[in-house]
Amino acid sequence: MQNVENRRAAEGMRTGRPAITRNRIALALSRTGPCDWRRSLGLVSTLAGVGTLAIGTAAHAQSTEPAAAQPMSEVVVTGSRVSAGSQSPTPLTSVGVDELLTAKPGSISDAINELPIFAGSRGQNQNSGNGTTNNSGNVQNLRGLGFPRTLVLWDGHRLPATTQDQLVDTDMVPQMLLRRVDIVTGGASAVYGSDAVSGVVNFVTDTRFTGVKAQVSGGSSTYGDGKTRDIGFAGGTDLWGGRGHVIASYQFRDDPGVLYRTDRPWGTHQWTAQGAGTAANPYHLVDNTRIATATFGGLVRNGPLAGLDFAQDGVLSPLVHGAATGNAAYESGGGGAYYNGSIRGAMRSNQAFVRTDYDFADTMHGYVEGSYTDNRTENFGAYNVLLNGATIGASNPFLAQTYRNQLAAANVASFNVARVFADAPRINTAGKSRQYFLNGGLDGELGNGWKWDLSGTTSKAKLTTRNDNNWNNQRLAAALDAVVNPATGQVVCRASLASSAYANCVPLNILGPTAVSREALAYITQATSFAVENTLDDVEATVSGSPFSTWAGPVDVAVTGQWRRQTYAVTSTAMPTDRADCTGITYNCNAATFLYADATIAPRSKVSQTVKEAAGEMDVPLLKNAAFARDLHLNLAGRFTNYDTSGSAWTYKAGLDWDIGDEVKLRTSYSRDIRAPNLNDLFQSGTTSAGSYTDLLTGLSPTVPVTIGGNPDLKPEVGKTFAFGFVFKPKLIPGVSVSIDYFNIKVLDAITNIQGTNPSIQAACYASGGSSPYCALQTRPLGFANTSAANAVTSYTNTVINIGSMKTRGFDFEAGYRTKMLGNPLGLRLLTTWQPHIIYETPGVQTIDMGGVAYGANALQASAKLRGTFFVNYKVRDLSVDLSERWRSRLRYSGDPTQVVSAPDASSVAYTNLNLGWDVRFGAGHAGQVYFNVQNLFNRQPPTAAFIAGNGAVGTFGGFAQGDDPIGRYFTVGLRMKL
Repeated sequence: MQNVENRRAAEGMRTGRPAITRNRIALALSRTGPCDWRRSLGLVSTLAGVGTLAIGTAAHAQSTEPAAAQPMSEVVVTGSRVSAGSQSPTPLTSVGVDELLTAKPGSISDAINELPIFAGSRGQNQNSGNGTTNNSGNVQNLRGLGFPRTLVLWDGHRLPATTQDQLVDTDMVPQMLLRRVDIVTGGASAVYGSDAVSGVVNFVTDTRFTGVKAQVSGGSSTYGDGKTRDIGFAGGTDLWGGRGHVIASYQFRDDPGVLYRTDRPWGTHQWTAQGAGTAANPYHLVDNTRIATATFGGLVRNGPLAGLDFAQDGVLSPLVHGAATGNAAYESGGGGAYYNGSIRGAMRSNQAFVRTDYDFADTMHGYVEGSYTDNRTENFGAYNVLLNGATIGASNPFLAQTYRNQLAAANVASFNVARVFADAPRINTAGKSRQYFLNGGLDGELGNGWKWDLSGTTSKAKLTTRNDNNWNNQRLAAALDAVVNPATGQVVCRASLASSAYANCVPLNILGPTAVSREALAYITQATSFAVENTLDDVEATVSGSPFSTWAGPVDVAVTGQWRRQTYAVTSTAMPTDRADCTGITYNCNAATFLYADATIAPRSKVSQTVKEAAGEMDVPLLKNAAFARDLHLNLAGRFTNYDTSGSAWTYKAGLDWDIGDEVKLRTSYSRDIRAPNLNDLFQSGTTSAGSYTDLLTGLSPTVPVTIGGNPDLKPEVGKTFAFGFVFKPKLIPGVSVSIDYFNIKVLDAITNIQGTNPSIQAACYASGGSSPYCALQTRPLGFANTSAANAVTSYTNTVINIGSMKTRGFDFEAGYRTKMLGNPLGLRLLTTWQPHIIYETPGVQTIDMGGVAYGANALQASAKLRGTFFVNYKVRDLSVDLSERWRSRLRYSGDPTQVVSAPDASSVAYTNLNLGWDVRFGAGHAGQVYFNVQNLFNRQPPTAAFIAGNGAVGTFGGFAQGDDPIGRYFTVGLRMKL
């Protein structure tokens, strides 16, 4: 049994259990008890150069005590399968879950986005836009290089894709028993495979948890909304005389979100960027933007009543115009309409997790674990809109007789009305995501120091996305054409007199801001949905050991084989190919009319991708206890990967880790990494949704179909990463650790989303006179020379291709200091990333630099140049005080040097979080903490910002940059306890 206990003491990151193999991604723990792991983690992180400090709740305040109080056992560092101790050339940031959730209670996925190495992650705080396919799950984005280039693991295992674009929503990871999050901030494909171009995020479970713990919390914003609830409990115990262990958890979270922008002071402004991006008409900020071509009551667009507005039900008056903006379709102020999208999406989550470990012998251990997550999300975009005008018959019975007479006198049979339906439910995206994850494994010893590990995973994620308020255009057209039934004298749909198919048709009155009846809305709106199912089966085996030694010590080797298969399928109840049947309908319907206003995604029969991989890694000690080299290690890794969908690829890594002495450590690495196209990139069926974007040829912003499709000819993109850094721990200032790491990443043959809506793509087309291949990404009736309104764009296309490159460089800086002030423990930690450039090079298009830019068009990622987070923890007896400060530098509006912008940059901003915790005790061995947390302590409103490519999304996109806090001051009160 002694060997069993020793293995448990060396448990690692991948499984969190016995480290009888050199676990693949991890900072393993020392021989400490379950209550002391943070103390060891602090020392491990310092050795690795990341200066992890214990800051936050009293539950981990003990880690401010000297780390030397506990001896260290074997330590396995993230980024390597073989490197022990701090001998890893790849930079790592490791943060305790308690530390993160102390600064920002709630979802761990939200909390890690406070770290500056993340930029542009997708979360609940979002710019919703006009579409219905964006769910409010959490998707991480390291260095702003794009979601698919960040590999997400849970205890070292891949997770199934959860979204329609094949990304991993990290909210599927149960967090009640998470111990920490380890983040590799560099290329790691040679060690972990595809997608690890910008790095790896691994969520680490406390598999040895013993006892029972529970938590309960509730929160509300300073405006009285966004009231959250969070309840969770977990337990763990030894079984079978200590040879086994079981842990389990359940957590319920309910976050109703903030569903209207106008619920915030900044949200009442409807900020947009208008103009043409030229010296004569530069892009500029517009406050209180209004759609000049539509109103909430209905704007008459033609005929003798043109320019009049149904500002009151049934009564016309001249439209009150606002100030000109440089775009005839939009004004500042006035009687035009606008949208009112959500700020923070709603989410309700149920998570369950169970794991059992068993030591079959002193040299063999096994485990099995499973989880189930049910996440419900919802966000809201635009109101439904008849922006281009609905045709109304001149004899429509809802039209006052006075106006009918005017139309008859002018011999006009019909007129057009443009109306935004603020009296109808908004377009919504309601997601129901269910994720199942089952993993099991065996590991053991072969003798002579050789070890083996075998694991298998099967998992499935099904996401159903529903639009509850989709317009049926066929029913809409029928309902708009109202007449008087000569037999009954009642107002009915004209189509109902000719066909029994419209017997239930309810006439729709759109002539006034409150003229629409609930019955008519119920008739024309339908709930449509699509469902995406992703599965992942994964088998992996590793053998590791030390076959020989150099003069400086044993050479560690690991050989890995892996097989995995992913599948992807889509079903849909509203397809882009569905067309309206216009039989018996007079107006607003023709052979080209889509059946649904938002036929957002096409079905896809099941497709699959099979991957076979073989990898090897070697850690070679070169020097030990030599002059200027206490330790010098060479780390080498290589991997061959074969995709049945996109061919084969090689990846490799070489790095040096050099401990000069007790105070200075140097590290450097170079890697070749890949991201293979995922199943959505390759096989996505045409997905169509409505959107309003600036048509630079005509200056208009019509709402038109935007179709997105995949490309089966894609090949893996190649990333090349060079990193160099050092760690300094001065003896003159005990408790201080400083690290600086330089990174330089370039991605070749980048899988790029080319969007016809993008201003730069449009400009390349128009400059060519219509000959550029980018012109195929848009359709218009009169070619590419006519600039009249009659030639406004009628549709856009977005697709993905291997084209061009992207590159970024910068520095990560981290400093930590642990000391005592007035005899009480004090912890300080600063994390900073300086990333001045994120450069995209695309043939035929202006080179774009998104470093220091607020928004990224054409699916480009944008990020502040300088980002920093500062943590402070101070504990006095039972009271702990935690402060965190998150800051970013100013942001430009565009990364395209040809675009002229007169608006000032969005200013830099800092957000302060405060947590007060009070330790409480419930008898021997029972402890807890009551805490009071305030996020955005000073209620900082987000600096004004607007998206150049989204000037038509008035009130649904813009107003705040992604990553800023649009919610304002937020209070949380909670109780954590361990029994």
